[in-house]
Order: sequence, then C-alpha cells, then structure tokens
Amino acid sequence: MSDSDPNNLSKWNPANPRKHSGLPGTGDLSRRLMDDMDPEVLEFLKTTVNSFIKWDLVIFFFENPHTTDTIDNIARYIGRDAAVIKSDLEDLVRSGVLELHSAGNLTVYSLTKDTQVREKIKHFVSASDDRQFRVKAIYHLIRGTR
Repeated sequence: MSDSDPNNLSKWNPANPRKHSGLPGTGDLSRRLMDDMDPEVLEFLKTTVNSFIKWDLVIFFFENPHTTDTIDNIARYIGRDAAVIKSDLEDLVRSGVLELHSAGNLTVYSLTKDTQVREKIKHFVSASDDRQFRVKAIYHLIRGTR
C-alpha cells in the first residue's frame, strides 16, 4: 500500500482536544478590553460611532467643523463612495452628531451646533489619538459586525 491510499488513512482523534486557555485573566476578552475605557467614550462608540465609516465621518467633521457640504463631496474627502456612506450620514443626523440642511435643491450636511454633543465628539477624537484606544475600539467594531 502507498501512503496516498485513502483506505489506509486513520481517523484523527486527538487524545486531548484543544481547550481554551486556562491562564488567569483570559476570560471574556471583550469585557477586559473595555473595562478600562472611559464609560462616556465607550457609550459613544457603542451607540453612535458603531462603524468604521461613522468613525471616518466624525473625525472628518471634527477636523473641519465649518464644513457644510453634499454627500458626494464628503464621500470624496473621506475616500469613500457616496452610496456607501449615505445610511451612516443619516444615522449620524438621527443621533444628533450632524445636521441636515437644504440649500436650494441640494441636501448638505454639517456638524451639530449642540455644545454637549460637540464635547462628546471632542472627547472621542481625543481618545482616538491613543493607539491602545484605537486597538480596543477596532476590536469592538469588528466584534459588533458579526
């Protein structure tokens, strides 16, 4: 018999099936990653900036607070397709981060004038400057898309 004979293959049956790590502190990774995050920033991430597109949009409008522009131009500025960002822009309007205006026959978006919401955005953007926060936030966003 040759080694490639399918009748000669034994079933793989490991004596000790792989178990999750029993090391201390390796419980719920998500809980451990989020435990040391500022609760206000975590809540903003969970409820408002819950996609990578929204993250891009929030950063864009924070860095350009006087921008009032169309979906096509905003999409171009952040390097995304207008059709892809439309629902996320609408979500950010509903959550109070952005405002929707009509300028003639155009629909334009701008950053909210609400100082409390702007303060939350500032806090989130400031936290985003920290690499460890970004890693945790990315993990949270990826986990949320499952």
